[in-house]
Amino acid sequence: MPFVVTENCIKCKHTTCVAVCPTDAFREGPNFLVIDPVSCIDCNLCPVECPIGAIFEEDEVPEDQKHFIALNAELADIWPEISIVKDALPDHEKWDGVPNKLALLER
Repeated sequence: MPFVVTENCIKCKHTTCVAVCPTDAFREGPNFLVIDPVSCIDCNLCPVECPIGAIFEEDEVPEDQKHFIALNAELADIWPEISIVKDALPDHEKWDGVPNKLALLER
């Protein structure tokens, strides 16, 4: 069962999770990361690396975040792979924990 990046990643985009991914399953957008469900091998390494708790196993995604399962799959097909750690977005601290950020997602 793949892992899923959820809403709290929007406008934060920490990339420490990509360094531990053995299959390079992460994809990068302008202000969000997603996990390719086809490449993800359910190794459970990335959730602990996410400093904002935005990564969940698919069957543990909170009910109000379930739409991110399909969104990860959709965007993984069009966004490029990321496998190196980059700096988080400049104002990431102010966005951690802010609800209802989906409208701020840049594609």
